[in-house]
Amino acid sequence: MLANNDDTIAERLRETLLDLAATRGAGKSFCPSEAARLIGGSHPDGWGPLMTPVRRIAIALADEGRLIIYRKGKPVDTHDFKGVYRIGLPYAE
Repeated sequence: MLANNDDTIAERLRETLLDLAATRGAGKSFCPSEAARLIGGSHPDGWGPLMTPVRRIAIALADEGRLIIYRKGKPVDTHDFKGVYRIGLPYAE
């Protein structure tokens, strides 16, 4: 779970997810742990606890149409997926 500065960390995670997606660009994706590591550091004790909040924020951003969650290279239903996933920008229209 997040520490007592939950809102600050959540906002940093949100910004980091959007920045990583923009940096990668259209057609590219990234592992959610990349965002967690940027905020929590390289040690699993730092970034590991951030994985659940990263997933929650990624789902919220996907629901807003700002990101896409991929599993095995295909977009998923944000409220019905399990396992390893990646994050990227929505397809350009």
